Amino acid sequence: MTTKPGHSATVAEAPPPEGATPPLRLSQTVIALGFVSLFTDMSSEMAYPQVPIFLQSVLHAPAWVVGLTEGLAESTASLLRIVSGWFSDRWGRRKPLTVLGYSFGAISKPLMSLATIWPVVLLLRVLDRLGKGLRTAPRDALIAETTPQAIRGRAFGLHRAMDTTGAILGPLLGYLFLTYISPGNLRHLFLFAGLPGLLAILTLLLAVRERPTASGTAAATREALRPARPRWRDLQPTYRRFLWAVLIFNLGNSSDAFLILRARTVGFGAKEVLLLYAAFNVVEAALGYAAGRFSDRVGRRPLIIAGYFVFAGVYLGFGLAHSKAALWALFLLYGLYYTLTQGVQRAFAADLADPAQRATQIGAYHTVVGLALLPASLIAGRLFDWNVSAPFFLGAALAATGALLLLLYARPS
Repeated sequence: MTTKPGHSATVAEAPPPEGATPPLRLSQTVIALGFVSLFTDMSSEMAYPQVPIFLQSVLHAPAWVVGLTEGLAESTASLLRIVSGWFSDRWGRRKPLTVLGYSFGAISKPLMSLATIWPVVLLLRVLDRLGKGLRTAPRDALIAETTPQAIRGRAFGLHRAMDTTGAILGPLLGYLFLTYISPGNLRHLFLFAGLPGLLAILTLLLAVRERPTASGTAAATREALRPARPRWRDLQPTYRRFLWAVLIFNLGNSSDAFLILRARTVGFGAKEVLLLYAAFNVVEAALGYAAGRFSDRVGRRPLIIAGYFVFAGVYLGFGLAHSKAALWALFLLYGLYYTLTQGVQRAFAADLADPAQRATQIGAYHTVVGLALLPASLIAGRLFDWNVSAPFFLGAALAATGALLLLLYARPS
């Protein structure tokens, strides 16, 4: 190479110093999946806060139906994750199941606009969560497999932050829609919610890439490394103790639909609920990425324990609150619980999983959550019909118990 007089070759063209390591960066796949979740949550959170209101105000269903609908839907999602994770490991592919799962979610919202009886809403919510169950474990495995472990908390934190950004934008768009475009018409809102879902599918198809073999093994050896059927004893002891604590905690963590119904008891209207729902997501969107990075430095377990104790305090507050101002403060604190736990728990599960069965064992975490969600929401529905504070007092007690179990018995070996 020649240079003009008075000029030298640029420093950028010189080779890096011997022994220097390039900075660790998040992959295009992780960033693209963040946008997929952003668009999906715009769609979901535009519609989801209105489902319990739609059931009670339009279809005249009691609170126990809300509990049945949300509990069955969320349990379906969580119980399916270990199956989809195991099948993804067996197949050696992540993206096809991820696409199928997001597609189910995208079509369920506009179809809800046609519902005239509550069982139809239940079926569509199950379809929506069925899609989530199909996609979550393969998607989380994609994130884990395209990210070095040293920055895995950052990757899951970014994904969760973008997911939560969509959870802010969705309710705000829903509020504007119900205020200025189709005032008070929840059926039209469900139709409108289908548009961001379509954007999510297009982003997933065009921008997400997976490795030729998701497990990172050569094609010639993949058959030999295919996982056996999932078994509890295959999990390492720390992972099993973590899952016991997760189970106890989630038996009191009923559907967020009951937070919405609680807000209605102190005077929040349908449009105000969307703003309230957006508010707690602002906290997680602002802090979720930082929490993920912090967990890379100090460990996942301390943040999860703190999050469980925050949840216990917030649920105690929901049981005692009697004013709109108190509900605003509690929803913001609820966002702190999400910040400390949601992405961090998934990263912890990925850390503890056997690489040869990563999607399967990540799915085990989600399955344990699902085992608790149906009884938690059914019990909460019955308790809410009896006393609106009772499900929150139960949730606070079980959250504190789960935190203590993590503190005392889930120390990494």
